[in-house]
Amino acid sequence: MHDLVIVGAGAAGLAAARTAMDRGLDVRVLEASHRIGGRAYSEDILPGVAFDLGCHWLHSASINPLVDIAGRLGVEYQRTASWTPRVHLGSRWANDAEYADFLSFWEACNQSVDACRAARHDVAVADVIERNRPWTAWFDYWTSLMTSSDSDRVSAGDMASYRDTGENWPVVGGYGNLVHRLGAGLPVTLNAAVERIRLTPSGVRVDSAAGRLEARTVLVTVSTGILGSEHIVFDPPLPDDKRQAIAAVPLGNHNRIAIVFDGNPFGVDPSTSVIDLEGDVPMLLHLRPYGHAYVVGVTGGRFADWLERAGTRAAREHLLDRLVRIFGAAVVQAARGGIVTAWGSDPWTLGAYSTCLPGQAGQRTVLARPVDDRLYFAGEATSSDAFATCHGAYRTGVDTATLIADALAA
Repeated sequence: MHDLVIVGAGAAGLAAARTAMDRGLDVRVLEASHRIGGRAYSEDILPGVAFDLGCHWLHSASINPLVDIAGRLGVEYQRTASWTPRVHLGSRWANDAEYADFLSFWEACNQSVDACRAARHDVAVADVIERNRPWTAWFDYWTSLMTSSDSDRVSAGDMASYRDTGENWPVVGGYGNLVHRLGAGLPVTLNAAVERIRLTPSGVRVDSAAGRLEARTVLVTVSTGILGSEHIVFDPPLPDDKRQAIAAVPLGNHNRIAIVFDGNPFGVDPSTSVIDLEGDVPMLLHLRPYGHAYVVGVTGGRFADWLERAGTRAAREHLLDRLVRIFGAAVVQAARGGIVTAWGSDPWTLGAYSTCLPGQAGQRTVLARPVDDRLYFAGEATSSDAFATCHGAYRTGVDTATLIADALAA
């Protein structure tokens, strides 16, 4: 009989395991995948150069607990104070007046979203921004990156609840590598997809591909994509309000397309960002991040779903077409390998990160509530002010494990 079984070895599960063990609890962690880290995952895109397939920014750095942990674990990050992207209008660069109007519209949209929270008026983000401006498609696209869903499927009240200090620091050494080091030495069983969680008279029974565990409590940290798919059977079934909360905070999609290039066919400085406003769906491009010879284009929402279904080759060609239009045909000859993510079809997450649907603000709190003082929940989807982030997941893991330890002690 263990004190705690944790389902999922992402940032929330690993943080919870470390916290619970520090409190003296006997803990076991079950992970369905072949690796730890969840949606924090780094691969080398070039020899010795980390590339994050999932989370890659230390958001709200001054209040982000993983900043200190990165320093302690020796994972390199950059203190980026500001971000000034260049705006391309399809055939030319925006002039100073257009760029100023672009920034003004962006700020006005953010203020409109924030006003929904103040007025407790929870509607779709798409309903509170001007629809006939030349920059509207950009804010819709930006919303899809921030929430992994299109603006008509995003709660303005929930989006405004995110606590943003404006400090977004890139993890040069790989956010996935940081989370992997965080999990070093923890009692994690891999390839152990959980199939059933049953509340018993003496505690909880957890059946997985690796066998059965008995525990006093269980903490579920898997994505709402997995919870909503009902891959895990709960016995007895989850209460109605819990199932409604899972449905209200589904996973959207967000993918990264990276292409390696010989040299610098773009003629730009390292870490240059370009906002390409060509067509109905804009794209944010990061050129030569940290001085390395690759380019990243990012997608979100329905377009990310469509391009993921089209396949890796189509995603790569889409990014190349944009680069050729902006910088010329020479970039094609310089293009080499790369990495294309596919979070929507990842079997262990079934999406990128959580979105709160319009009219459902407050459901994250419901999702976080324990059931019968034995079944607990954590993860980025349960964070009311740091959802869709690694540090949000981490904090919920720490807080929930503390709650469990206090309850067991009592």
